[in-house]
Amino acid sequence: MKSAILLAYFALPWAFATPQHAIDSPHWKPAGPNDFRGPCPMMNTLANHGYLPHDGKGLTKEVVTNALKSGLNFNTSLGNLMFEMAIVVNPEPNATFFTLDQLNRHNVLEHDASLSRSDAYFGNNHVFNQTIFDESRAYWTAPILDAKMLANSKIARQVSSRASNPNYTFTTKTEAFSVGEVSAPIIVFGDMDTGVVNRSLVEYFFENERLPTELGWTKKADPISLDKITQMSQLITNATSLLTGSVDIKALKVRDLHSGFIPHGEH
Repeated sequence: MKSAILLAYFALPWAFATPQHAIDSPHWKPAGPNDFRGPCPMMNTLANHGYLPHDGKGLTKEVVTNALKSGLNFNTSLGNLMFEMAIVVNPEPNATFFTLDQLNRHNVLEHDASLSRSDAYFGNNHVFNQTIFDESRAYWTAPILDAKMLANSKIARQVSSRASNPNYTFTTKTEAFSVGEVSAPIIVFGDMDTGVVNRSLVEYFFENERLPTELGWTKKADPISLDKITQMSQLITNATSLLTGSVDIKALKVRDLHSGFIPHGEH
C-alpha cells in the first residue's frame, strides 16, 4: 500500500491518546475538501477512522506509532521504523513530521504500477482509480486470496504500466516497497500463518478506504512485528517468480551460451 508500508497518519490533537471514537469503526468519515490524503489506502483509512488526525497533517513519530498500534496493533519498534521510512517525504531539513499530501511526491515512496492508483505520468497518482483496481483484482480468482494471486496482480500491473507509461520507473528500492504493499492485505486482514486472506475484506478496504469491521474483521490480538512483515514479504517475493520447479544455476549458465542457437535434439 505506496504504500503500504509507509505511513501517513495522525496529528497532534488526538495522537497522544487513543480517541474513543477511533475504536468504534462506525465513526468513519471520508476526507473533506481541506483534508490531506495520499496514495496509500491504509494511511487514508486510518485518517478516515480518526486514528490519525482527519486532516492528515502533523504526523510525528509519536503520532504515527500510536496510530499504528491503536488501529492495527503494530508494535512500537515497527511503528518507529515505518516513521523513519516515511519522514523522507518531507523535503525540509531535519523534519520531525510529514503529511499525507507529502506522500504523493513521485518516486520518493509513491511509485508506478500501483494496485489501485494510476501512474503519476497520467496526472493523478493518489486518488483511488476503479479501472486500475479492477485490472488488479482480475487476478484474484478465488474467494480466498493467496500469495500467488496477490503476486500475479503485482506483476500484471508492472507489465501494464511499463507498456503504457513512457516514464515507467521501478527500481530495486521500489520493488522492496511494492512487495511490502502487496503483502499488507495478508498482514492486516488475513492469516499470517497460512498466508491467505478473504478477498471480500480486501476489496471492501480498497474501494471504501475503510476498515472492514462491518464484515467481521478485527485487528490482530497479538502485536505485529518486523519479523512478521519480513516473513510475509518473503512469501510474496517467492510468489513473484514465474519459474517452476527447482533452479539449477550451473546448468542455466551453460545453456545460456548456446540454447538460443541450437535447435532441440541437435545438442
